[in-house]
Amino acid sequence: MIHLQNISYAYRKSRPVLTDVHLDVKPGHIYGLLGENGAGKSTLLKSLAGLVFPQQGEISVMGYQPAHRTPEFLSQLFFIPEEFTLPPVRLSRYLDTYTPFYRDFDRGLFNQLLTDFDIGHDVHLEELSFGQKKKVFIAFGLATKTRLLLMDEPTNGLDIPSKSQFRKILATALTEDRCFIISTHQVRDLDNLIDELIILGNQRIVLAASVEQICQRLAFKSVKEMTDNMLYAEQTLTGVHAILPNTDAEETRIDIELFFKAVALKGPQITQIFTPAIPHHEQHV
Repeated sequence: MIHLQNISYAYRKSRPVLTDVHLDVKPGHIYGLLGENGAGKSTLLKSLAGLVFPQQGEISVMGYQPAHRTPEFLSQLFFIPEEFTLPPVRLSRYLDTYTPFYRDFDRGLFNQLLTDFDIGHDVHLEELSFGQKKKVFIAFGLATKTRLLLMDEPTNGLDIPSKSQFRKILATALTEDRCFIISTHQVRDLDNLIDELIILGNQRIVLAASVEQICQRLAFKSVKEMTDNMLYAEQTLTGVHAILPNTDAEETRIDIELFFKAVALKGPQITQIFTPAIPHHEQHV
């Protein structure tokens, strides 16, 4: 569905954001795009949407070159940025204006999502809070039924009940021919949804792997005290949250936040565990 080869991007020559990025993304999955502030997550999403243009490399998204932004391409992609504005019109006017661009838009699904999010069906967009506007925009994006849905910090601005509703909605919306890529710092909001991880660091993809691959190689445990075989550990009031080599083929549940911290702080000590399965220049996820 998505193929990136040798992608490099810089806002100016002295400030590279992405350098020699390679990646393949397949449909039927929810990808978590993680990285520290300034790692290039938003730039990568904008590159996929054709909103910024890499200075080097090739991008193919659903067989299209995003930079061309053809109607056929745009009708099968929806991007929910972290910051957005909605026009000061009634929702019905908004729908009449924008739904024709998406041939598979499902008004019945959109109305159901509004009900799930506790939003009126013909509100005036200018009167909504930021969190309510985000719910409308998320509902619209899901109702387009585009093959690719890009989301940058989608849970920012949502209250706890809305975050729970968002997780339920997203889980039911995924199909085998759709792909969702979510850039987030709020990892715990999406812990149970993400089945593929892409981690950016030092202007590159430092790790791309499925949750299944990670849990085959690593064990995530809560124990009473530190031991020498821990790859990464954090002391808490109740004990130690640790990542260990999964030498006994145990089935443990991934702690994505803990894993991201381990990759960020331990670097090659963690990523080299996946190197045989995921060569540096051939990250297939």
